[in-house]
Amino acid sequence: MGSFDVPDPLIPHFIAQHARWQPRKAAVVEGERTVTWADFDAATNRIANGLRALGLERGSRLAVLMHNGIEMTEVLFGAGKAGVSVVPINLSVNDAAVAAMIEDSGASAVAASGEQCLRIDALRRGPAPLEDLALLGHGAPGAPWIELAPWRDRASAAPPRVALTGEDECNIIYSSGTTALPKGIVHSHRCRVHWASDLALALRYHGGAVTIISLGQYSNISWVAMLSTVLVGGTLVVMPSFDAHRLLEHVARHRITHGAVVPVQLQRLLECGETSRFDLASLEAIMCCGSPLPPDVKRGAQAALGCALIELYGLTEGIITTLAPEDFQRKLTSVGKPIAGQEVKLIDDAGREVERGAAGEIVGYGRLVMTGYHRRPDATQEATWIDETGRRWLRTGDLGRLDEDGFLYIVDRKKDMILSGAQNVYPADIEHVMRGHPDVSDVAVIGVPSAKWGETPYAVVVPRAGATLDPGTLTEWTNARVGRQQRIAGAALRDSLPRNPNGKVLKRELRAQYARVATS
Repeated sequence: MGSFDVPDPLIPHFIAQHARWQPRKAAVVEGERTVTWADFDAATNRIANGLRALGLERGSRLAVLMHNGIEMTEVLFGAGKAGVSVVPINLSVNDAAVAAMIEDSGASAVAASGEQCLRIDALRRGPAPLEDLALLGHGAPGAPWIELAPWRDRASAAPPRVALTGEDECNIIYSSGTTALPKGIVHSHRCRVHWASDLALALRYHGGAVTIISLGQYSNISWVAMLSTVLVGGTLVVMPSFDAHRLLEHVARHRITHGAVVPVQLQRLLECGETSRFDLASLEAIMCCGSPLPPDVKRGAQAALGCALIELYGLTEGIITTLAPEDFQRKLTSVGKPIAGQEVKLIDDAGREVERGAAGEIVGYGRLVMTGYHRRPDATQEATWIDETGRRWLRTGDLGRLDEDGFLYIVDRKKDMILSGAQNVYPADIEHVMRGHPDVSDVAVIGVPSAKWGETPYAVVVPRAGATLDPGTLTEWTNARVGRQQRIAGAALRDSLPRNPNGKVLKRELRAQYARVATS
């Protein structure tokens, strides 16, 4: 007797399935506009067929510089139906970085919106011009741009005739900008289905999910929320940009159940003081990731929002742990355990697994790990640890420790560790103490040169609104509460800390700015 030959479903298959079985249900909402699953399926089919008519084939790449919205959502998922890999680019990076990413990715077309079209035009006329690109614009300035909506609507709404496989490239997402040269992170279609299914389970998604997207849709954090919602056939509510008041309005108006945020967004929600003014009863689970979540923000956000707060640790490259709601109180400062199908170990500088309780570099294994870095076999190799069985693990560059119950705690970024007088000093430990000062709103501790110690800790502090902080007094307060090797050499006050769009502090920039601070 023969067997049924059933291919593994990929994200385009789920979109088509939702269109068949819940055609009138809302798929994407932006402002006053709503697109049903039937219309979303048709629009993404049209974009796929339109891209193929432009000459983009399976394996081609489409750079995307668009603002959050229905159009960007359709472009991201429509390209996937054509077998075209999307390269969503962070809109906040400088022009040179935009050009470098487009060039490095090998994109043969660009989809842009509004002023991003003008930005691409300027780069096409620059000293190292971008050439041979098909140009799709939402709100385009005219020829040679093709206006997105009429172009889409002229294409066929029939399913594209593309033999898509799980091994086909789905996207290239460039690293967040904490390093000087972003690397392109490649995910296959099969990998992205696993991201969707594994995280939908871990983050408690279901068919009734209504998900708020408040970060740029170029961010992998937004992709986590989008993929999980598309898999279960929920509804995406897309905000053009984050604003604490507007987000609360959206929750109340659209009965939001799920969302993905970064710590700085949670902090803004608490600081706005308006959570009690809105009906937030629909909220079920909010995922937070991108950088360590301070315990006071973690406690405050859960109380103010009245829902499960799930902290997630992971990289765009892969490996995910979550602190489940049932472990929230007893393991508050942990980032939890690996989700089903993932594994984590800690290794020392020699590549040996460390003992339980000791600090080591976090390495991870599982089906969420990237294919590799685009055109960077050297970087892929550098990010690889091979165990005694020959299995390849992803090196994260983060230092962590495991407690007696197997919960993971982030110690610090390996590159941010301070070597002071031959002792390892972890800035995160000092930052945790300094956040306990009543007048400190935000803090980053960096290593600065020291004639005596080689390098020594130095604090860059954002005071709370209306507070008067004296750097010398704060230094004394801190040094009375930390270990001898952890004592800071001084503190600088400023209005804000430099962060990438995912909320991660750019310590590389701070180290450059304060490299000449005089210390003993």
